[in-house]
Amino acid sequence: MDELGARAAAFAARHPRHARLRRVGTSRAGTPLLLLSVGHGSHQVLVVAGPHANEPVGGATALRLAERAVADPRLTEGADATWNLLLCVDPDGLRRNEGWLTGPYTLGRYARNFFRPGFREQPEWLPDGPDRATLPETRTLLALQDELRPFLQCSLHGVDVGGGFVELTHDLPGLAQRIAHTAARLGIPRELGAYDTLYWPDLGPAVYRIPPPRRGDLTAAITEAAVDSTWCNPRRHGTVTAVVEAPMWAVAAVADASPPPDRDGVLRAVSRTLRQDTRRLHRVLARLRPHLAEVPEAAHLLAPVDDYLLVCPRLADAWDPDTDDGTGRSLPPMNTSHLVALRLAGRRLSLRTAGLLHQLVTRTGGDPAGVLSELDRLVDEGCADYRDGCAAHWIPVGRQVEYQTRVVLAAFELAGRRVGAGARSGEPGRGSEAAVPMRRD
Repeated sequence: MDELGARAAAFAARHPRHARLRRVGTSRAGTPLLLLSVGHGSHQVLVVAGPHANEPVGGATALRLAERAVADPRLTEGADATWNLLLCVDPDGLRRNEGWLTGPYTLGRYARNFFRPGFREQPEWLPDGPDRATLPETRTLLALQDELRPFLQCSLHGVDVGGGFVELTHDLPGLAQRIAHTAARLGIPRELGAYDTLYWPDLGPAVYRIPPPRRGDLTAAITEAAVDSTWCNPRRHGTVTAVVEAPMWAVAAVADASPPPDRDGVLRAVSRTLRQDTRRLHRVLARLRPHLAEVPEAAHLLAPVDDYLLVCPRLADAWDPDTDDGTGRSLPPMNTSHLVALRLAGRRLSLRTAGLLHQLVTRTGGDPAGVLSELDRLVDEGCADYRDGCAAHWIPVGRQVEYQTRVVLAAFELAGRRVGAGARSGEPGRGSEAAVPMRRD
């Protein structure tokens, strides 16, 4: 986190005519929230890095976008655009991942040092609406949206295991083709059936439409993004939001759009494994919880544990073709990529929970509940399934960054065309502005 701020300050010092760095807020722990701006145009772009604490690639992508914007005047003067790069919106959470950030990049090291705050402590979510946002990081982001009124907002995320995809609040025709070209050039699989978007409309391969927010309970909010968020909040400004997901460990099978030979058999196996892992994790937590009263920051680690253990049974029921989950909703048509994504997602929930509990045990200074060996087994089983069962392999950070950068630049060009073409009826802030000329690759 400190290195990210230092690099941004050095960049601004090297390019004083084009770039400036300012503090736009402060995190809960007192860390500055830094905004690096490049260009002086009237059309604003807002790029949000680090919205999820365990997804660090966005900070490096933000710096690379700054370098591209300075190097290519078509991205600034030529487009009458200013790039506003929020370097990390959850710096406190990012610090809690520093146990794996310096490598070596192995699944086991990542799992045992993973941190992501509980649902209500994630800056992009607005479970009670924007007017009742309490996190200072969230309030900072909302204030930036209102100050800048960006025509494009890009939220930079990182899939831990899987493939790349994009979620959009508005269609950007042509983006799917750009993603396909970039992914092929960089060896990044496109996730054609992402778990997060199971019930969302497709806008093209690996591009999904974010549905309008609706009221829902906590489990629905976590599993379906059913509540309001900072993705949808700036719609009143005519903002297009693109959530850009870049994988850390790639799984080629997420790009397999073929019909599955035994859909129901795979779904039963995925649901069964998730239920078994959840029962094991519940037993571990029950034994461990009495020993956590004096553990520093135990509440920060327990909050996401409780969230995951709350949603796991619901997801297992929702994916099981033999179980009525009470929603009255049936599973959509599914190809092989969907089934692979659900397998990865089930393991992800188990691994995250086991990793957080593993950290709680180590912070006790011993193993007072005698659960460390069981947690190690859970972590090792999950990592082996990813590595051996799904052929997950690490993507070098430079390639992750370049993939994310190219997708953002494609969204920038296409959103600029949308500005020039005028808005569809009912979308504010469109149609009265000059066209935004964009670079052509």
